[in-house]
Amino acid sequence: MTEQIQISAVPSLSDAALRDLPSGVKIPTYDRSKLTPGIVHIGLGNFHRAHQAWYLHRLMQQGQAHDWAIVGAGVREFDELQRLKLAAQDFLTTLIELSPGGRAVEVVGSMIDYVPIEADNGALIAQMAQPEIRIVALTITEGGYYIDPVNKSFDLSHPDIVYDATHPEAPKTAFGAIVAALRLRRDSGLGPFTCQSCDNLQGNGAILRQVIVALAGLSDPELSEWIVDNCSFPNSMVDCIVPATNAKECALVNDLGVSDAVPVTHEDFRQWVIEDDFCAGRPDWNLAGAIFTNKVHDFEMMKIRILNGGHQVVAVPGEVLSVETIEQCMKHSLLGPLFQKVILREVAPHVKAVPGLTPKNYVDLVYKRFSNPKIIDTTRRVAFDGSSRHPGFLMPSIRDGLANGTPIDGLALIEASWARMCEGTREDGTVIAPNDPFWNQLQAKAKAARNTPSIWLEMNQIYGSLGSEPRFTDSFEFWFDIIWNQGLEKAIEIYLEV
Repeated sequence: MTEQIQISAVPSLSDAALRDLPSGVKIPTYDRSKLTPGIVHIGLGNFHRAHQAWYLHRLMQQGQAHDWAIVGAGVREFDELQRLKLAAQDFLTTLIELSPGGRAVEVVGSMIDYVPIEADNGALIAQMAQPEIRIVALTITEGGYYIDPVNKSFDLSHPDIVYDATHPEAPKTAFGAIVAALRLRRDSGLGPFTCQSCDNLQGNGAILRQVIVALAGLSDPELSEWIVDNCSFPNSMVDCIVPATNAKECALVNDLGVSDAVPVTHEDFRQWVIEDDFCAGRPDWNLAGAIFTNKVHDFEMMKIRILNGGHQVVAVPGEVLSVETIEQCMKHSLLGPLFQKVILREVAPHVKAVPGLTPKNYVDLVYKRFSNPKIIDTTRRVAFDGSSRHPGFLMPSIRDGLANGTPIDGLALIEASWARMCEGTREDGTVIAPNDPFWNQLQAKAKAARNTPSIWLEMNQIYGSLGSEPRFTDSFEFWFDIIWNQGLEKAIEIYLEV
């Protein structure tokens, strides 16, 4: 939860206050009163506002896309607090770019409204059914799609999905709301909108299509067919390191002369690679630096496996060893070399090059980005929700290594470190607070695994067939035993010496 601090002496962010901000703060040069909506975006967290909202803002700064403004949305009760904070400052967000050489401050104005949060999602459905809405986008985290992490199938039996299937006019989930809005548009002859996932999922558009089509089919098979025939679901890859906002970030933006209740800090790097498949038009994001290509999969594989996988490689052992930030992990005498060896030896060989960038070059770039001393990204944040992140970010590399006869010992070490982390204490004896939606189950498995390591690998929803692959299970148990009997640092030292 974002910490609360007292901010004074600086006027609150608003349209009226923009011209009073310090000269070093970039502000919208376009007339926000003349913007009209074109996008509903569900999930208005830090990442969206530092990434997708920024790309649209930069396009608007060029005099483009003024009919594509964002209407924010959410489907969880706690989203209402975010809505109220943003509404109080005219839906403006202050972005602070932190580079090793300094910082830059910019106010982003591409969002113009935020739909009230309602239990039946009535307001959200009505907004998405408006004719001017041509894209509905989502940033809801990789664990929010009701997809089995092993077999990649949509979980039709989940209580939320069962509820939406039986209450299609008053759904609980974002997906149910999208289906309801598409039904209204079909029935009124308005036509479809593009459904655009902006989450860290390989094939995110295909996954979103699977969810929407399947959910619609549970209550209205004809609507499901109409969606297949008319809607589009472009795949995309998103990339920018965006830490959580706490008291320090709020104090920083205040010191820079802006009173913002929900500011965002981010690194000096962004990438957005998009499949050009939009059934109702799109902004020219390419003019703001986005890449449109039919080879999104190659870009996303490189990013998900090397950057997102690399995050887990350092954050998980970092948490066990009480290393607080990713930047500190990279400077650690063991964790920095661990990242280099695991990623270069066990991950990068299974990644294709993309135009202008080899896997080795990308590893070097990621190492530099992780080492940025101005980005205070905690190991706890990065290690959060491992039950969703490990299957998507690390397991594919393990499977490729087993299939191709290449090393997987370092990745097995990370999995053993994760099991150690989920036991709930660090090696210095301090307690690790619950850090996963399934923390209780993970902790129970981790405690039982101390005597029988194979118990951890019995979690089929995470490991699937890997739990019965001898080369992986033997390596996991080898490292798990060393971690508990000699310590994690000793285990890493042994790995680095091999």
